[in-house]
Amino acid sequence: MNIPAPSLTPTTRVLAWCVHVLIVALLALTVGRALADHRSQAGMITITAVVCAVVYAAGPALPCVRRSQRVAALWLTVMGACWLVLLALSAEGVWVAFPLYFLQLHLLSRRAGLAAVTVTAAAAVAGFAVHKNAFSLTMAIGPILGAAVAVAVVWGYQALYRESEQRRHLIEELTATRADLATAQHAAGVLAERERLAREIHDTLAQGLSSIQLLLRAAERALPGRPENAARYVDQARQAAVDNLAEARRFVAALAPPALEGTTLAGALERLCATTSARHRITVRFHLTGEPVPLATSHEVALLRVAQSALANTVRHAEATTADVTLSYLDDRVAVDIVDDGRGFDPDQLPAPDPEAGGFGLAAMRARAHALGGTLTIESTPGHGTALAAQLPLSSSSETKTEARP
Repeated sequence: MNIPAPSLTPTTRVLAWCVHVLIVALLALTVGRALADHRSQAGMITITAVVCAVVYAAGPALPCVRRSQRVAALWLTVMGACWLVLLALSAEGVWVAFPLYFLQLHLLSRRAGLAAVTVTAAAAVAGFAVHKNAFSLTMAIGPILGAAVAVAVVWGYQALYRESEQRRHLIEELTATRADLATAQHAAGVLAERERLAREIHDTLAQGLSSIQLLLRAAERALPGRPENAARYVDQARQAAVDNLAEARRFVAALAPPALEGTTLAGALERLCATTSARHRITVRFHLTGEPVPLATSHEVALLRVAQSALANTVRHAEATTADVTLSYLDDRVAVDIVDDGRGFDPDQLPAPDPEAGGFGLAAMRARAHALGGTLTIESTPGHGTALAAQLPLSSSSETKTEARP
């Protein structure tokens, strides 16, 4: 199918005006030749040329001619009839056939346009032969060659137009796909950031607030009989609040935890054990096995957070008296094990996480380990304590030496 009404561009507007000027010029030339030769039918030729010009001018002025092939065919039929009358009156009318080719090919379907061009070319050859009272091959060359040129030009333009439209649609699809991909990436980034903040809040602020609550309850129980103990608990609660405020400021800025500043992971874990033992009724011991190697900051942060969350759960729920934290540097992995002598639990019957009751700790620890290609293992039996082990591979840390701590 032909493209009846492509969107006008600066180039197509110029081509349209060229056709307008060409038709007016050819009609004027036909009238001028008739008047110059003082033909007896000069008046009829002039009137017919004017009618042709008026009918032609109605086409561009009527939008329906461009929108409907039926209307375009009707307009071309009237235009062709006027041209045939002009051709019958003057041999110079054969020149108007050339712009008619372009109109027929442009406004009609490919098959109908080719048929119209063929009929117009045949009429032009026949009309010119009648005026010359003879027929020769040279008379047919002009109209036929003009028809061939018009077909090649119009069909070539239509092919280029279809290709440009396909490219335009492809670009629009690519743009839309890029926008959808950007939206999906943004949503994924937002979700990942929300998960990161959720883990950080749970492992820092939530655990710190829980520790402060336990210390203040202990201070409340110590009053009024043991004010010195109450003051010690309040001071520890104040220090916990200071530490958690620093944690909050650092993870908002996406920096390493303050506990890792100026020290190694082993030093941070040892200090965590000492702080937990000082603030709560539990003895926490730290152990180091293997030869320490540089770790990526992400690995150190993950292992420290796992240890913090595990000890917080031990303090809140296990009713344990002792706990052991072991940092192990193995051949191809690093591990943190937290073992307590508390009341234990059934790992298969954990309650669902709840905004009021909590229960997000184990899920957050597991997410941290899995995000770095590691594992989290929990072994516990009611009445026999709990053992938790987080292991991370060392291969990824060796690829990020720029992030590793010396």
